[in-house]
Amino acid sequence: MTRNILILMVDQLNGTLFPDGPADWLHAPNLRKLADRSTRFANAYTASPLCAPGRASFMTGQLPSRTGVYDNAAEFSSAIPTYAHHLRRAGYQTCLSGKMHFVGPDQMHGFEDRLTTDIYPADFGWTPDYRKPGERIDWWYHNMGSVTGAGVAEISNQMEYDDEVAYHATRKLYDLARGQDARPWCLTVSFTHPHDPYVARKKYWDLYEECDHLLPQVPALDYDDHDPHSQRIFDANDWRSYDITDNHVRRARRAYFANISYLDDKIGEILQVMEDTRQEATILFVSDHGDMLGERGLWFKMSFYEGSARVPLMICDPDMAPVRVDTPASNIDVCPTVCDLAGVTMDEVASWTDGESLRPSGQGGARTSPVAMEYAAEASYAPLVSLRQGRWKYTRCALDPEQLFDLAADPQERRNLAQVAEHQDTLADFRAQADAMWDLDKFDAEVRQSQARRCVVYEALRNGAYFPWDYQPLQQASERYMRNHMDLNVLEENQRFPRGE
Repeated sequence: MTRNILILMVDQLNGTLFPDGPADWLHAPNLRKLADRSTRFANAYTASPLCAPGRASFMTGQLPSRTGVYDNAAEFSSAIPTYAHHLRRAGYQTCLSGKMHFVGPDQMHGFEDRLTTDIYPADFGWTPDYRKPGERIDWWYHNMGSVTGAGVAEISNQMEYDDEVAYHATRKLYDLARGQDARPWCLTVSFTHPHDPYVARKKYWDLYEECDHLLPQVPALDYDDHDPHSQRIFDANDWRSYDITDNHVRRARRAYFANISYLDDKIGEILQVMEDTRQEATILFVSDHGDMLGERGLWFKMSFYEGSARVPLMICDPDMAPVRVDTPASNIDVCPTVCDLAGVTMDEVASWTDGESLRPSGQGGARTSPVAMEYAAEASYAPLVSLRQGRWKYTRCALDPEQLFDLAADPQERRNLAQVAEHQDTLADFRAQADAMWDLDKFDAEVRQSQARRCVVYEALRNGAYFPWDYQPLQQASERYMRNHMDLNVLEENQRFPRGE
């Protein structure tokens, strides 16, 4: 059976809030209804806890060390196939509405149609530089103003964007229902919420007035009590310039939860059009990474801790049972899973694919290999890598002490077991797996080379006339509504759904 495919992606949604679909206290009826029909991956992770690297990995099934998309300003090569390429090659029409944070002159990456521009820049301006450890680039680095400025607004930069994303997605679904293109379709709808800044519309803000979850489970730690990478994140976020109070934390988390409900409404609009037009599709719901939301005093992402690295992942497909799967999975598995469900081969690139199909997980099987994560962007001065397998999470960086957490016994990751005698066999096993997977010196050298090259190119391209790579959505006015080269009778009949008697 040829499947249509609808991929619903959100940005910076903390997977711990989706232990089995949305947590009971979240006002998310549409996502809860979707969860009831889906295989729900309770322990799904990002490939990299930052937007552009995580998204490139999600689209390709490859880790950042393969794609070269190390950070939010690293070029995504046109030569790397994405699920959009694989499906389009097999005869699908492929379309994107919303964010995918493509950097470089290719702003399509296999999509035949793109309905909106991106919310973020496509050039090399956000390039971090390992040659300058400790340097803060204030105009684009995160800072804690997103927390202190949290609150209510009826419109914002991000609301305007996601309103547009949903509008174009629903309009596209009506076009697809009209059946003027017989090919199966894959529509990716990618929102920027609930990514900070933590600003929400009042109707959603009011839903969480009595919420019992407005303070984190693990209070803020003193700076000196954090691991070295967390200290670097604090420094990158300019924490010393802000006095974060409990009221700031409550307001930021409240707005974040409110924006989950905002997204639920948008997703509900899309699913309602699917129902109204009687279209069927495999539906995936996923995020690119999470948000620490004040746990331990950390915010945003850039970390392998659960709030930052864990993501929601649900797949609604007739070949996958509506069950909860606890075995760790990754959004890097989405590309091979989509291709598997569509019956599309990835054989030519299988040797370079890090993800694996999750279809067997919805049929009683389980992913057996460890979930791998990488991070080599702002707040790091050398690449970090992590493995998640069974009950364990292992993290390594050339600059830092190793970390080993037993997530079954210690879900808040409060006790690092790397120096505990009784866990040395487990540590040795993860060290061996990491040694087999990564050459950290080589990884570091490749990141530094990429950064240095991009710094030169960016400075050159901003000197003199500037031609940006940002995607300009094409709307051909001469092909819209009624024009004189069209037969009005044919037009009205073709654009109506359902057709007249």
